[in-house]
Amino acid sequence: MSTTRYDLYAIGNALVDSEYEVTDTQLQAMGVEKRHMTLIDAERKAYLLSAVEGKHSRRTGGGSAGNTVVAMAQLGGRAFYSCRVGDDELGAFYRQDLQANGVVSNLTHRPSAPGQTGSCMVMVTPDAERSMSTFLGATADLDPTALHAQDIANSKVYYMEGYLAASPTGLDAALKGRAIAKAAGVALATTLSDMSMINFCRAGLEAMVGEDLDYLFCNEEEAQVWCGSQDLALVCQQLGLLARTVCLTRSAKGCIVLHDGQATEVPAAQVHAVDTNGAGDMFAGAFLYAVTHGYSHAQAAWLANQSAGEVVAQYGNRLSQQAMAGQKARFAQHVA
Repeated sequence: MSTTRYDLYAIGNALVDSEYEVTDTQLQAMGVEKRHMTLIDAERKAYLLSAVEGKHSRRTGGGSAGNTVVAMAQLGGRAFYSCRVGDDELGAFYRQDLQANGVVSNLTHRPSAPGQTGSCMVMVTPDAERSMSTFLGATADLDPTALHAQDIANSKVYYMEGYLAASPTGLDAALKGRAIAKAAGVALATTLSDMSMINFCRAGLEAMVGEDLDYLFCNEEEAQVWCGSQDLALVCQQLGLLARTVCLTRSAKGCIVLHDGQATEVPAAQVHAVDTNGAGDMFAGAFLYAVTHGYSHAQAAWLANQSAGEVVAQYGNRLSQQAMAGQKARFAQHVA
């Protein structure tokens, strides 16, 4: 009988997403860099809020690894999340959102930190691309006190959000957790997260990748920036050296799973994309759910592609419980 308590233990930034539909002209007028994640301060946040005043917004729990653990839990996996929120209304919203989705977290056991909870303004343009302006707030001070060493050791996979490379204390926490996981024989996973992280925080990402990484997640653009090449064969060759299993997502072209020198291509779900926010997070959560429940990499990638496809076919970074139940049912038919 397995002694593992969690299928996935993740650490990342706790952010509440507010999503707005804007035109490319409006995006340019606000000075928001398209398709990228940009860190902003309180003054910039106030300016952007004034620029979108009167526009309808959707508010959801967010943060990259937060989306991934919610996907895992919605599919029936057991997930733990280490994060940091402020002592405010957004912090209470975030805490309740994790609980409602069946995710256990360190927030249950400790009071909220002083200050504002982190937030992310997501601007979605008509071509379905998402451009993110992130105010870290309290999560900028995420540190090793958020870790639950015993729960890390009792998990199947330890997952580090690549965005933590931008925070010295967050990176320290992620790497301390990595060491605990490695010593306990827990599989290690991370994501390259965003081109801006590769361009400005590469050393932190390289430390997360480190040695003996089991799972690496990235999209094609991130992979090209990381490898300094657009040659797919060369990119795959280089990525294959970073982890035992690499998932390279390619939007409408599906994904490539690299494992033991073999490349397996899995087609994408056929959908009309309206919003790419959360697609990579969903992919990672669904893939890790499947591999921690005994399915092959190809089967896991099928579920991950289908689930990510449903995310991009709607506005918002997550799927409803009902939609995820539908994904799980279709997956059961696929693998039968």
